[in-house]
Amino acid sequence: MKKGLFAVLCAFGLLTLAGCANEHIISTHDGRLIESENKPEIDEDTGLIEYQDKDGRYNQIPQSEVSEIKER
Repeated sequence: MKKGLFAVLCAFGLLTLAGCANEHIISTHDGRLIESENKPEIDEDTGLIEYQDKDGRYNQIPQSEVSEIKER
């Protein structure tokens, strides 16, 4: 009985942690909406905004093209 309850609590905890990975939407000045799997960050060396798309690829976009970044 205790093992079953422990397993359920562990599964619930893992699902809760998985929900912490928030997607972000990057809005550009030309009206595009780009979905990002992680929080976009600024590359200090290049000044570009780096993000990971739904397919797991890393991309960059110039800061001058971005109008807004929202958490989904």
